[in-house]
Amino acid sequence: MARWQPDAPGRLAAAALDLFEEYGYEDTTVSQIAERAGLTKSTFFRHFTDKREVLFGEAAMTDLLVEGIVAAPPAAEPLEAVAHALEKLGRAAFTADRRELSARRQAVLAANPELREREALKRVNLTASMVEALIRRAVPDLSAHAAAKLGALAWELALDQWHNPDNREEFGPLARQKVAEVRAASLECVARF
Repeated sequence: MARWQPDAPGRLAAAALDLFEEYGYEDTTVSQIAERAGLTKSTFFRHFTDKREVLFGEAAMTDLLVEGIVAAPPAAEPLEAVAHALEKLGRAAFTADRRELSARRQAVLAANPELREREALKRVNLTASMVEALIRRAVPDLSAHAAAKLGALAWELALDQWHNPDNREEFGPLARQKVAEVRAASLECVARF
């Protein structure tokens, strides 16, 4: 086995996704994933705690979101700081060359309740990280929570549209557009209240 080849986590993720699509999540083993990637089972466990985690890159996304919020212009209001972070996330994680892989991942998640539950937990944790980053920018607690939750909704809407095979927009501008739409919808709700 060529254990020394680069990008073991990426190879493991691609192999897992292929196997999950072929045999289903439940019927795929860690040994099969490692073998398909040309790696050992112990290499798999150096990078991931279990086969479920191979589909989730929460730490990297958390870092990108927090860095994006912190690096937003000082005068940026809270939702603008979140939009800035989503654009950064798009440039790093949701690139055109990853669109098909991301859409395939979403299909695997949709087919398995355990994975959908893990994805929901990941989104809750990412939203909490956005709240913490906004509070570091001296945003009041309630405003930080509102901006993070609206940003999470915009992210979800942008991701759904980005995965659409007919869509060719980049994720960052699409996420910024969804932030604007979510902002407008929230203002309309407040006006009607």
